[in-house]
Amino acid sequence: MNRDQLEGSWNILKGKAREQWGRLTDDDLDVIHGRVEQLVGAIQQRYGKSYDEAEEEVTDWLDAVDTPSR
Repeated sequence: MNRDQLEGSWNILKGKAREQWGRLTDDDLDVIHGRVEQLVGAIQQRYGKSYDEAEEEVTDWLDAVDTPSR
């Protein structure tokens, strides 16, 4: 899945994001609204990771997540 698809499918995928990063709140996920940079920043804040670590996690997650059918 690419970054554009994430934004378009965010309402479907935010449950999967919550499973992956349980420390993210519903409010976090609403604010992120599929924007990759926002997701990386929230993971940094909640998990105390460096930007590079958080970005790598998000990239790996995007590669692994199935594109939902519309």
